[in-house]
Amino acid sequence: MNFTPLHDRVLVRRIESEDVTKGGLIIPDSAKEKPQEGEIVAVGEGARKDSGELIAPAVKAGDRVLFGKWSGTEVKLDGKDLLIMKESDILGILAAA
Repeated sequence: MNFTPLHDRVLVRRIESEDVTKGGLIIPDSAKEKPQEGEIVAVGEGARKDSGELIAPAVKAGDRVLFGKWSGTEVKLDGKDLLIMKESDILGILAAA
């Protein structure tokens, strides 16, 4: 399925955290928090100013981002759990070190 978000919305796939801590402890699923890091899957065309001028999105497909804990709406597309959120819910883009 090909999905394109509308306006200034983005489609994000959560990046799961590790199951083991640095000290070697295994974290059970019931104790895990939902990750706040994800990868942009698709991006809408952008928001519009009152004048009708298009504001291009600052993120693109493939970017790794951080977002708020309660951001977005969970959806299931092609059997995959994804999030749809406004671009303004994204806190920042993670750059490769």
